[in-house]
Amino acid sequence: MGMAVNDLPRIREECEVFHLTDKQIREIMSRLHTDLLKGLGKDTHATAIVKCWITYIQDLPNGKERGKFLALDLGGTNFRVLIINLGENHFDMQSKIYAIPNHIMTGTGVALFDHIAECLANFMKEHNVYEERLALGFTFSFPLKQLGLTKGILQRWTKGFSCSGVVGEDVVQGLKDAIARRGDVQIDICAILNDTTGTLMSCAWKNHNCKIGLIVGTGSNACYVEKTENCELFDGEPGKSDLLINTEWGAFGDDGSLDFVRTEFDREVDANSINPGKQIQEKMISGMYMGELVRLALVKFTRMGLLFGGHGSDLLFERGSFYTKYVSEIESDKLGDFTSCMEVLEELGLSHASEADMAAVRHVCECVSRRAAHLVSAGIATLLNKMAEPRVTVGIDGSVYRFHPHFHALMCEKIAQLVQPGLNFDLMLSEDGSGRGAALVAAVACRQSQPVA
Repeated sequence: MGMAVNDLPRIREECEVFHLTDKQIREIMSRLHTDLLKGLGKDTHATAIVKCWITYIQDLPNGKERGKFLALDLGGTNFRVLIINLGENHFDMQSKIYAIPNHIMTGTGVALFDHIAECLANFMKEHNVYEERLALGFTFSFPLKQLGLTKGILQRWTKGFSCSGVVGEDVVQGLKDAIARRGDVQIDICAILNDTTGTLMSCAWKNHNCKIGLIVGTGSNACYVEKTENCELFDGEPGKSDLLINTEWGAFGDDGSLDFVRTEFDREVDANSINPGKQIQEKMISGMYMGELVRLALVKFTRMGLLFGGHGSDLLFERGSFYTKYVSEIESDKLGDFTSCMEVLEELGLSHASEADMAAVRHVCECVSRRAAHLVSAGIATLLNKMAEPRVTVGIDGSVYRFHPHFHALMCEKIAQLVQPGLNFDLMLSEDGSGRGAALVAAVACRQSQPVA
């Protein structure tokens, strides 16, 4: 039954590949910093890996935004439509989640936008604003080259999407066309933004120190407030000192700069993904891949005879069967208690696991999630050091940060080791990040362009 207890040291030894030394982390930070400068630079941007797209957002919310706004949040396997009513220091928000069926995620862009427009119209009927003309903020969490606050060209699909006819096109126009084809609702798209930007805006509404937005969910990305003078590609209104930059740091490593810390498991996850060779850092961090990294390690150790007495199960050997939520559940068990771990292993057909096996599974989960937290921390510390502000709040959203029991603590500890002396930071969980953020961006944009009725 199970493995000999003394195989745990072997497994720990095998898991060392997931450990990032301080020297490696400093090297990662230095490479990311170089890549950020390339993304911001006029002459280097075209070939830069970390694109540092300009968002055209220069004003953070000041709490004086008023009115009724729609928001649309598309970033993964479902999307949300929200209606937000901003009043004197309060807002009420209603939202509904709509699924995106797989055939639409991999179909045509026209079908995708028609589906979204239909859901929007239905939502407006349900909330009795079908006849009104409303401003909308559109959160679109895929790499966008922004040409203005309401113009964004899709660079590449990520996270399992592959709709045809959208890459290289303006997604705002795609949505406008779909709304026009219906002809029944009046919507002004005031702004398009990324979920990191939405998270930053949403947190900044409550906390004026918030100058970094971070997502650690299905994907991973960050945005931050940069000095306009450092943004060589900015061609908007002069005179404002700050500008939000969407780093698109998920692509960090696409040129091989992270190969020195990648494992065989990372290479396999990448090879079997929908976008091989792309989003290399994201694949080491985010929820879409974390469970699979654990599964591949468990498969290897089982085949080596170190786990489950060398006997796996059909599910264990099936790609994608080990969900990232399992990692959070397994690590939520108190030390020495394996209740959740046992449930997960039973779901995977591994009810023959011994207690030593469970301890090993937990160790693999911890190694993968700790590495993810340390990589994210290296990125955030790089931004904090670059900004060199005395106190910055980092607004954070995403399922991994939200649900993993130790992610927050791991990040606090690691960032503190990596920031320059004298720089202080706080990590703030965004409550309803990208949705409310999109409405706030629309509100700030409308505050500028016309008085809100």
